[in-house]
Amino acid sequence: MDDTERRALARAASGARPIGAYAARALDPAARARGFATTALLSEWPAIVGAELAQFTMPDRVVWPRRREDGEETSPQRGHRGEAAVLVLRVEGPRAIEVQHRSGQILERVNSYFGYRAVAEMRILQAPVTRKTLPAPSPAPPLDPDALPPSAEIEDRGLRAALLRLGSAARARLTRG
Repeated sequence: MDDTERRALARAASGARPIGAYAARALDPAARARGFATTALLSEWPAIVGAELAQFTMPDRVVWPRRREDGEETSPQRGHRGEAAVLVLRVEGPRAIEVQHRSGQILERVNSYFGYRAVAEMRILQAPVTRKTLPAPSPAPPLDPDALPPSAEIEDRGLRAALLRLGSAARARLTRG
């Protein structure tokens, strides 16, 4: 058995892999083009800044400083950031003032996520933040008047209607599988 066959056998024996592993690998080149080292900052954004801020903010790109040559000196204006990056944050227009006010908190959360001072500055880009919309819930199944047997004499209309809804929902759930 040669080396390539051994690797293929080891890969097959490792079992099924989650599709997220393939999706992250496929999206990484697109994320790198926008300055992200991985897609983790994009996918974990609500966990990093919190659900409230994530509703109207989204990282647009990360601008890393230009690499210096050995003999090149930094100017005082460029050197104040050191080796940290600039996070360009996409924010819905009316919320930009609030985000600017909370920029220190956002930078602190992003840097604590990375575990070091990766981002030193934040710039705000006022643009719409697109989010996935959840599909509307399916309408309630129609009430089946035959859900209760005719022998069930229930005089209270509210109780009868509630039992009809319960029976219809139970039947719908059984038919869906």
